[in-house]
Amino acid sequence: MALFTPVGPEDGLHHPRTVEMGLLVGAGLLTAGAFGLAALANRSDTPPAVLPFLGLVLLLLGTAHFMVRRLAPSAEPTLLPVVGFLNGLGYVMIARLDEDFAARQSVWTLVGLVAFTATLIVVPSIRRLADFRYLLALGGLILLLLPLLPYIGVEIRGARIWVNMRFFTIQPGEFAKVVLTLFLAGYLVDKRELLTVSTRRFAGINIPDLRHFAPLALALAIAILVMVAERDLGSSLLFFTLFVVMMYLATSRVAYVIGGLVSFIAGSVLSYQMFSHVQRRVTAWLDPFSDANDSGFQVAEASFAMADGGLVGTGLGEGTPGVIPAVTTDMIFAAIGEEFGLLGAAGVLVAFLLFVGAGFRVALDAVDPFEKLVAGGLTALLGFQVFVIVGGVVRILPLTGVTLPFVSYGGSSLVANYVILAILIRISDSAAKDRSHGGADKTLLGTS
Repeated sequence: MALFTPVGPEDGLHHPRTVEMGLLVGAGLLTAGAFGLAALANRSDTPPAVLPFLGLVLLLLGTAHFMVRRLAPSAEPTLLPVVGFLNGLGYVMIARLDEDFAARQSVWTLVGLVAFTATLIVVPSIRRLADFRYLLALGGLILLLLPLLPYIGVEIRGARIWVNMRFFTIQPGEFAKVVLTLFLAGYLVDKRELLTVSTRRFAGINIPDLRHFAPLALALAIAILVMVAERDLGSSLLFFTLFVVMMYLATSRVAYVIGGLVSFIAGSVLSYQMFSHVQRRVTAWLDPFSDANDSGFQVAEASFAMADGGLVGTGLGEGTPGVIPAVTTDMIFAAIGEEFGLLGAAGVLVAFLLFVGAGFRVALDAVDPFEKLVAGGLTALLGFQVFVIVGGVVRILPLTGVTLPFVSYGGSSLVANYVILAILIRISDSAAKDRSHGGADKTLLGTS
């Protein structure tokens, strides 16, 4: 099979890649327009020094379209443009807040798109990875353990989740999420029938043989224990949610969801009792203004910022979100809410909803059960991450410190998310080819 597959002209304007190109142009124009507004607000004489980096970001997104056109011509056309919009808007906000961070973010965008292209080239068929599920489990756990090692593990703001690579730091946990999703999908496809057959009763509920849960329970327990040791409860929450969601997608049994909720509540209460920083975050969530100069300062300032934004925002470059601690990472949604207002913040959420909807459509269209679970799991993981961080900013949930995918500053998160995007595009292209060859859909996602 040829590495580069040409796009035929027979579909004309309705070809997925033509649609994708048009949407990408729109995303690029929105990004350039927003950048121009920020430049006029900040400097009336010359554009910011990060202008070349904006050109680099737009060029890289165009290059990504070319690679999809050549490597996955039948893939879902909305995924890359939505990511281009989110990445571009996030870059503009980061450039408006900190030019040094903007320069670094453009470099990480380059690395992310290199990883995106490499994934499309190196992994021509996602379903082949199912044969390496236990190696994937081992690799994921090693990635989680790296920050705990002496000399290379780095603790920043109380969390030991970084690895020092001399010239930069990375968060291996971001990549562990992708690897462990592949492991869970492979294992659940292999054991699905055994996990859906009830052989005993516990507390009035029919449950399968517990021995089939051993590898899953071991991987989950180690992941959560490592995350607790690293004091990164946000990632622990994401891993636990991933486990519950994929169990439900594979088996369609509500009992797993109920068990997951009960375990989550018990774990939350235990974490609150054991960790002082969890208690501080809960206090800041319930009443940030009782200690607005210390533990509640970040959440309180985010609330003030979004209140100042109102319906249409203060205008790009006209707000003061720089007073919010970690505004380019944990709290960038508050900056968007202040300068773009409720309408702009809602637009960003709609973009994420479009991405999640497209991701689940890819999962439903996939013919191979392993690909179904991978697409569904990765999409659910990214969607829940958005819910957790946005919920923390608007005080629906305690703040966990995870990044807003594709928008926040953060190299590891950006690169890992571009790998997720490549996997979804590869699965989408594979599903389209399977349908064209008359492949029969194997029941898995959401059915029994």
